[in-house]
Parts: sequence; C-alpha cells; structure tokens
Amino acid sequence: MNGWDGTPRSESAGRKLNERYSRQILFRGIGAEGQQKLATGRVAIVGCGATGSALAGLLARAGVGSLRIIDRDYVEPSNLHRQSLFDESDAAESLPKAIAAARKIAGFNSQVVVESKVEDLVPANIEALLEGTSLILDGTDNFETRYLINDYAVDHSLPWIYSAAVGSYAVTLNVVPGQTACLSCIFPDSPRGMVETCETSGILNSAVNLVASIAATEAVKFLVGGAASAHVRRTLLSFDVWTNEHAEISAAKPRKGCRACEERDFIHLAGEGRPHITLCGRNSVQIHERQRPIDFREMNDRLRPHGTVRHNDFVLKFWHDPYEMTLFPDGRAIIKGTTDTAVARSLYARYVGS
Repeated sequence: MNGWDGTPRSESAGRKLNERYSRQILFRGIGAEGQQKLATGRVAIVGCGATGSALAGLLARAGVGSLRIIDRDYVEPSNLHRQSLFDESDAAESLPKAIAAARKIAGFNSQVVVESKVEDLVPANIEALLEGTSLILDGTDNFETRYLINDYAVDHSLPWIYSAAVGSYAVTLNVVPGQTACLSCIFPDSPRGMVETCETSGILNSAVNLVASIAATEAVKFLVGGAASAHVRRTLLSFDVWTNEHAEISAAKPRKGCRACEERDFIHLAGEGRPHITLCGRNSVQIHERQRPIDFREMNDRLRPHGTVRHNDFVLKFWHDPYEMTLFPDGRAIIKGTTDTAVARSLYARYVGS
C-alpha cells in the first residue's frame, strides 16, 4: 500500500490490512488481490457535503489507500442531518469540511492517507488539485464544477463518477472517456431556468446514502477491475426513493458531435466566462479572491469594532447584522445573508479590501 508519494508500507501493515478487511476479502468480486488494489487506489473526491462525505466514509472503510478531499465550505448545523462524517463539535467550530472529514477518517481507519484541500476547484487550480489521481468522484452541488471535472477527465482520459441528490431523487453516471458517454454527451448544456437545490426543495438523507452507496460500489469496481470491467455500469441511473420511480438511460457510447468527447473543445477547463463572484446556495455568495493571503489575527483586530469575530486555524467568521462573512486563508469568502453579488462585493471591499 503506497501513499501519494509512492512510499511502500511494511509487511506487518499488510497483515493488519487483511485482518481488517477479512469480510470484504471473502467477497468473490474483491478477494485478497482486489483488496491490495484498493489499498493502492488514489481517489479524489470533489465536494465533501452530503454525497461527498458519504463517499469518503464508505471508501475509507473499504480500504481505499489514498483519498484527496477537496471542498470549499465549512460545517454548519443544517448539514448534520445528511452529512455523515460530521458532528455538532465540527459545526460549533465551523471546521472546513475537508479538515473535519480527514479527522473523522483518521479516527476509524488510520491506514488511509487523507489529503485535505480547503479550496474551490476552478480552472486555475484543477491540474494541481487532481494530479496523481486514478479516479474522480463527484460530491459537488453545481453543474459548473461538474462540467469542469468532465472537461479535465476527458482531456486526461481519466474515469470519473457523476452523482447528485436533491429532494428524494438520486442520479449517477460512470464516465469512462473514449468508451462511454461523458456528462456533455448526456447534458450538452447546463440546465436552464429554475433548478431544484437542497435549499429550495430539501433533501432526504436516504437519497444521499443511496446514490453514495451506488457510486462507491462503482468506484470499487473501477479500482479492482479497471475501467474495462464488465461489471462497471454504463447507464445514467436515477431513482426516487419516495415515489419508487426509477429509470436507466444507456450511456454506453459517446454521443456523435459531443463538444468534449469528439470536438475536444474544453470551454470549462479554459475558464471561458467563469465569474469570480458566484451564488453559493443557502442565501450566500462566494467571492473567489486569489493571491490575497489573510492574517486572521490582524483581520480579527480590524473587524472587532464592527461586529462579532471569531476564528480558528482554518476560517474566520465575522457577523455584522444581517450578514455573516466566512473568510479563508487564501482570501476566499462566503457571505451569507444576500444573493446580490454587488452587495457581497461591497461588503468584502469594505471589510477586507478591494
């Protein structure tokens, strides 16, 4: 079993590995050889909210050796009903989800190497954040990031798994570039008009766990048997856990004329028209500031006369009624209490700088 740097693990660690996963090794589809392949797997999970945290927990318990968890957000009380790796202490500290997930995984499987990346996946950093991975899993909550992942995966011939859940509805798709349809084959354009979100339609934790279980199983198939495995599903699968309606659409072949697969026009990877200020759900706006390191102690002193401030090593939170600003060390901010990007930019400029 190797870490991200390729350092070999000891033989005694290998014996402990077999003890821990004895019941999984008994499963014919995995066996001892498959378990060793899981141990050398390098998986990136983009987004560690509901689906992402469930995926991380399942794969860590299954013995996937290296997980890179990438998430821009922090834990809040409203997350706890569905985000299975977090608890009330994480929410009280406003811990970044990637950090909280790594701590929880270390508590139940210290053999897994977890890299926490408290960052927003964007065209400027995607190469660095996904380098060295053998499989990408989708735990995001927006199509903008999913199209970006799709462009990167197709460009690098890297498999990835799309997963989404909202309300009682779950959907997932395996993408094997060059062999199956990609996300742009199935959805040539981003959904327009009103799009359901957890903030508008709510979500059942059972829908989250269903799609995460299906996607995690597909991930294990990829890691054990490779992308060509006959057991890897080649359909877009959807299931409504409330109505029991379900459907499968064939995704066995790339779509003729696909922008990504056939034309190799990676507009999302190029960052064309990508905004630096974006809506972030839950009545919030995210401001992407690059090359602006924040000294939390200095910022704490600056903001204290204007409202309530607290910080830890990972985030600084500032409350100035009716707004709440969360600052990250790289200058990125999430401003809660508005969906007006002009208001968010004005608040950021006033208290952090223009």
